[in-house]
Amino acid sequence: MTINNHFCMSNLLKIDRLLKKQPGASQKPEMEGLLNYAGYVAEIENVIAVVSDLKKGISRIFPGRFGEFLGIGNYIKENSIWEKAILDLMSENEREEKYLAELRFFNFLRHTPRHKRPDYYLVSRLRMTAANGDMISVVHRMYYIYADDRDTIVYALCLYGRDVFDFAGRSVVVNSITGVCESLTAASDALILSRREQQVLRLIDLGKSSADIAGMLSISKNTVSRHRQEIIARLRVKNSVEACRVAKAMKII
Repeated sequence: MTINNHFCMSNLLKIDRLLKKQPGASQKPEMEGLLNYAGYVAEIENVIAVVSDLKKGISRIFPGRFGEFLGIGNYIKENSIWEKAILDLMSENEREEKYLAELRFFNFLRHTPRHKRPDYYLVSRLRMTAANGDMISVVHRMYYIYADDRDTIVYALCLYGRDVFDFAGRSVVVNSITGVCESLTAASDALILSRREQQVLRLIDLGKSSADIAGMLSISKNTVSRHRQEIIARLRVKNSVEACRVAKAMKII
């Protein structure tokens, strides 16, 4: 496995853990209505529409006419929220861009007031291989559907279509009420960790012990330990070594 493949899988698993570790929904929207909507959108907009049940870990793909153009001709049900039929059309680099954009979007929402979270959706520009072998630009729109608490994400709706959108960069967050767009770049990753947590992680990456870090930052060892635990939780990793690697990949440190 190449380094890029390793980062790609790491980010996929990270987003998967973030979504699956959410609290239980107080009341879930009806899946049947969302599936009907996705089917109509795929037909009317000529896009690929994907509905993912984040708790059950299943996805339904409605190909639309654009799906036929990409070589996906039939309705598909997959036992994963990561649609293999679509991911197979992208290079490893494109998959990595997709995962990073979705992770950044999730953390953007985490810093957004709960009642405003449903106002936002993600737009990303991807490169895919069409059925005739041509490499084409595709726009991916992703919407999260929340439970009544507006905190628990229950479903995701993804739409893939031809690139007719005018926006700078690879991915933006769009406020569907105001129309304001915000670019999602490595700069936004800094919001994932606090300034102090970034300081601690940089020192960990330099090989400093908790005692060393405590002395250098004039804080207690217990405080350093709490920062370590919070860093691991925020980045959804298993240990400090993995936290340093992921933070570097996202240019947080």
